[in-house]
Amino acid sequence: MKRFLLQLGACLALPLSAASLPAAAQSAPPAAEVRTPVTILVSIDGFRADYLDRGITPNLSALAAQGISASMHPAFPSKTFPNHWTLVTGKVPDHHGIVANRFEDPARPGEVFTMASDDPFWWNAAEPIWVTAEKAGIRTATMFWPGSNVAWGGHHVKKPWAEDVGGMRASDWQQYNQAVTPVQRVAAVIDWLRRPAATRPRLVTLYFDQVDTAGHRYGPVDPHTDAAIADADSDIGLLVSQLRELGQPANLVIVADHGMAATSSERTIALDKVADPKLYELGDTGPFATITPVKDKEAMVAAALLKPHDHMQCWRRQDIPARLRYGSNPRIAPYFCLAETGWGIAATAPTKVESGGSHGFDNAAPEMAALFVAAGPAIRPAGKLPAFDNVDVAPLLRDLLALPQASDGDGDDAPFRPLLTTK
Repeated sequence: MKRFLLQLGACLALPLSAASLPAAAQSAPPAAEVRTPVTILVSIDGFRADYLDRGITPNLSALAAQGISASMHPAFPSKTFPNHWTLVTGKVPDHHGIVANRFEDPARPGEVFTMASDDPFWWNAAEPIWVTAEKAGIRTATMFWPGSNVAWGGHHVKKPWAEDVGGMRASDWQQYNQAVTPVQRVAAVIDWLRRPAATRPRLVTLYFDQVDTAGHRYGPVDPHTDAAIADADSDIGLLVSQLRELGQPANLVIVADHGMAATSSERTIALDKVADPKLYELGDTGPFATITPVKDKEAMVAAALLKPHDHMQCWRRQDIPARLRYGSNPRIAPYFCLAETGWGIAATAPTKVESGGSHGFDNAAPEMAALFVAAGPAIRPAGKLPAFDNVDVAPLLRDLLALPQASDGDGDDAPFRPLLTTK
């Protein structure tokens, strides 16, 4: 019956069809739109570089074969927010100001930056790529990215009510919510790209967190983490297939912010056994610890921290090794202690046995190496590249968007320059 009604409807509509109109009134069928390639920056948080070698990522591996891939060095410290901001600014944390996931600023005594902080004060030291693009007339959209909800360049006022004054965001952006599923995130990106050319973004960011969550909870070598890796790969496959169905060419740049190392409560350095807690204020703990001596106690803190320790090394801020490119920013605590990879620093010894994974260790450690895969019409296939630093990703994005390189950036597009059809 349904088929009959459809046929009847077609017959009833026949007198109005193009075939029944005079030749002068007939128009040619609309030609398929030739779409300009878009650039899509995807972060799979916590995707260690060697996860790609486990044989459970057919979609990522196919893109790597079609384009380029590498084991990428994160910036130090190998934490989420510092590295996501490095990826989109091309500056190391010491220069862009997001120096950890939690820190203080002498200019704002009594306030603490956390991963929920969206006051532009904390972020304004370095311009993200979506703001650079928007200033150049390139429409952008951010489907989650640490810092993408910030009114960059503006300022925050609290009275008479809390609001941002001035500043810029992407033309389209979403406030992060972990409850939004990966499939919903992909759908949002595709919906943006279905728009007419005038309101369609040319730069999009997309963020997935399931691999990092599993890595922290279960460690990097666990079936649950493998399942999360496979799920993230499936999400990439969904994105690629829907772009294909839409007829939307895309230069995909898929990255991670850091890797993951196995940890255990049995590998913990208790700071109260190193120095009297009454001598200092403790900030961050975990793979590293940030320490501020109380008034008139610096000499005692220095004596306790700067001597040799098993599985941990401590420095004054200004003496942190130059290779880490970290230590000149006043947001870094006066004393900084870094644990050996796989160890952790805590205020006191743990009271129960736990294991899992963490990051924030030396960015040269193999366990901290991050995923990098890129493919698309502007990228010549070249296979596996030598390892490079993640400050080079922002220069690559500038090339793909035909933006000039930043004069004050810490990165370079040299690893990619011979491989780009845009050069």
